[in-house]
Amino acid sequence: MKGIDRGAEIVIKKWVKLKPWEKLLIVTSEETIEEAQALKKFALRRSASVDLMIVEKTGMKIGVFFDQHEDIFANYHVIIGATNYSLVTTKAAKKAIKKGKKFLSLPLCTNDGKAMLSYDFMTMDTKKSKMLAMVIMKYLNSASVIHITSKNGTDLKVYKRNRKAGFFNGVLKDGKGYSSASIEVYVPIEETKSEGVMVLDGSLGYIGKADYPTKIDISQGKITKIEDTITGCQLQEYLKSYDDERVWVASELGIGLNSQSKCRGKCYIEDESAYGTFHIGFGRNLALGGVHEASGHYDLVCREPNIYADNRQIMMEGKIITPEPEVY
Repeated sequence: MKGIDRGAEIVIKKWVKLKPWEKLLIVTSEETIEEAQALKKFALRRSASVDLMIVEKTGMKIGVFFDQHEDIFANYHVIIGATNYSLVTTKAAKKAIKKGKKFLSLPLCTNDGKAMLSYDFMTMDTKKSKMLAMVIMKYLNSASVIHITSKNGTDLKVYKRNRKAGFFNGVLKDGKGYSSASIEVYVPIEETKSEGVMVLDGSLGYIGKADYPTKIDISQGKITKIEDTITGCQLQEYLKSYDDERVWVASELGIGLNSQSKCRGKCYIEDESAYGTFHIGFGRNLALGGVHEASGHYDLVCREPNIYADNRQIMMEGKIITPEPEVY
């Protein structure tokens, strides 16, 4: 089985593991209807109650509707957010998760016209990614300061006192009912404390590949300066389009765990989940365990980090160096 069907079957059978009695809602848009229909096809083999919700508003502000209608998921046991942009940081998603409903964030945005469900990174062994996550979460959760450097010039400290690391590998059971297609460890960092420089050399989330390494200064948790490169100008324009100062705030550290992913700028989820990368998430982090509100959330991906949890190095040039499971 190839193409969209392969990815759709993985989502329903291995990640969601839909039960016969569960009511499933797939949220989608006209742009992603083909993938949503494939998900529905495989879901109907496991449950008789599968609905599609087609949203009219698309683009990066799609979450506004789901902020304004917090109870929209009340009648369902399982929700899959299969739109181009993630819904997981919305108030409706947060409320559904809090009430014990299952929620899978499945943002389908790509920059090459290829369906995200047909990408090979969907085939990553979820048990192996869980093993990797457990190794580094042990050290992240015992630390209060995380220091990130890279040969390209990143030198950034983020803080996480009283914040817990978590992980996504697609599997809802592993995430206690909540997960994402982005296979990663995440930390909802303290929103007013990040200090230093990150050199953006991977991707700009939804925008695509960072063609020109770009220096970004962060002070007291907020972007204060972006280097004047072509990539930097793209980022400036994107940030200004939100018309919300709160999206300039660093609110998440993510570490990619998917050895099948490549950071190429073709698919936002593939980029941020690629093993050997880290990303800083900006904007809203409520669903991740933080306290920062904003009109959106986006991630900037960087390559080959050295990462220190307090004074213990856990990653060297993108490779986990605490006793790493043999998975490659």
